[in-house]
Amino acid sequence: MEEEADLLDLAHLTEVEQTMILNVLLRDAELRQWEEGRISKLGQVESDPVRLRSLSGTWFTEERAKRHQSRGADIIHASIRRKKRGKESVADSDVVNDRVLQNASPTLLVDSEGDIDSGSTELADTRFGSINSLHSSHMMSGSLMSLYSVGDFGGVTVTGRIQLSLHYDPKKEELHVCVCCCQDLAPARNNCSDPYVKVYLLPDNTSRSKKKTAVKRKTLNPVYDETLKYKVRKSELQARVLSVSVWHMERVRRNLFLGEVEVGLDQWDWGRSQPTWYSLQPRVQMNPDAIISRGTILFSMKFIPPGSEGGGFPLTGELHIWLREVIGLLPPKRGIPNTHVKSVVLPDESGVSGQQTRVVRGSVSPVFNHTMVYDGLQSSDLLQACAEITVWNSSNCLGGVRLSTGSGVSYGQKVCWMDSTEEEISVWNTIIGNPNSWVDAALPVRTSLQLCSE
Repeated sequence: MEEEADLLDLAHLTEVEQTMILNVLLRDAELRQWEEGRISKLGQVESDPVRLRSLSGTWFTEERAKRHQSRGADIIHASIRRKKRGKESVADSDVVNDRVLQNASPTLLVDSEGDIDSGSTELADTRFGSINSLHSSHMMSGSLMSLYSVGDFGGVTVTGRIQLSLHYDPKKEELHVCVCCCQDLAPARNNCSDPYVKVYLLPDNTSRSKKKTAVKRKTLNPVYDETLKYKVRKSELQARVLSVSVWHMERVRRNLFLGEVEVGLDQWDWGRSQPTWYSLQPRVQMNPDAIISRGTILFSMKFIPPGSEGGGFPLTGELHIWLREVIGLLPPKRGIPNTHVKSVVLPDESGVSGQQTRVVRGSVSPVFNHTMVYDGLQSSDLLQACAEITVWNSSNCLGGVRLSTGSGVSYGQKVCWMDSTEEEISVWNTIIGNPNSWVDAALPVRTSLQLCSE
């Protein structure tokens, strides 16, 4: 009883808020364990007790203990675990909270909105031709959203359907997603559900992309009639996928997945005004190795032959690469991408021809508008050379393109980088056949690009 008297009254906090605090406390416990290991290692190598006290931070811990005698984190932890008596028995409450404590880990992600899902994570110029959508360019088998989520999505058998309508406002450059209603959803608890709808405009999988409807209580046929808006260029929608999922809201435990649908926007008929029904699907895990493209790179390229500009200039041929942007970049993991593009003309015996753009942070459609120039080329060199353009997220190569004849041979030597696809060969041949002219291209950022040394 004395221990209970020391507990804090946290009744003013919602269950979701309490769960968020629990996750912070668990992370704090992990850091304390790491710190204890660090101090233990210091004790093995530092014999001077005065210096050890300073390096380990023990002095700070001792001073803090003098000022704060109570076990702050422990009291809060215990206060949350002691739920008020209500419809659930105390025993049931302890089971619920123990389950939260067991499951709470870095894989249980709680965003700023308190959304705790089961494994949730949180161009007008047409001359470039077709921009591949995520669905078509990735040749996907499975849910795109599964790349950024972990956990058990099979707790509830998926049933029912959802009605959506899409509209694009060209003046405001906004995509309007109207979530109309759902029918025949699966019951999550006591033959009923508390459903809400969550939407991402993939491949942006961050909280910035996430939008949600209100929660409808105790119904399997919720009506929402809510419009969710995205600020996005219409041409960029060609490489976007709308991820729409339905969830049952739990008070403490992870929310339960009730089904999803992914709508590719590359072929969407924007003249369609009537809402469309979609059957909800279970979340099927996608194999990351099956992804053959992580977006579309837009660039322009031209070759200026020696002496073609009058007065004998340029003295040698020049290859100009204008890197414009990457559309629909699919990051390798959840989070904000930090993207830059590199280029090199192979063979690069000197190892100094590599150039790169600046880093663009936080965008799945980064714009670079960066021009790279390579000189010292003759027209005949284009038949033996390869212009390699790669897209990077921090230090990880996501893929790229290789422009060459695709012969597999350079100056009589077999090389692994003369492996251009038919699309890439076609662009390269167009550049060779049209000197002094910009050739615009939109090519998939292919993951099959073999990074190899010469």
